[in-house]
Amino acid sequence: QVQLVESGGGLVQPGGSLRLSCVASGRDISTNAVAWYREASGNQRESVAGIAKDGTTTYSDSAKGRFTISADIMKNTMYLQMNDLKPEDTDIYYCAWAVTQDTGSIRLYWGQGTQVTVSS
Repeated sequence: QVQLVESGGGLVQPGGSLRLSCVASGRDISTNAVAWYREASGNQRESVAGIAKDGTTTYSDSAKGRFTISADIMKNTMYLQMNDLKPEDTDIYYCAWAVTQDTGSIRLYWGQGTQVTVSS
């Protein structure tokens, strides 16, 4: 079992920055991939940024050039640096951690979500 704890959300003015953190805890976590999602509309979570097992990073179009995902897998921690925030970035952000199980299957764990509000 893996538990994820997020932090770093809050209220920021347009153009400001926030850094989200996500810490995974559990025994012998075999990380396959990590990612950040946002709640979006209709409770359909959409990907914001991710890091694949080979280290490849991906970003949504809206995140490119403004957000940076990073991770320290040895410390089971990942981050999302959010710069030049815009009101449309307002949402609940979730970290997701894909873990390879003993059976070889991959299970996705979710953080509790952290609110990001961009408003003047």
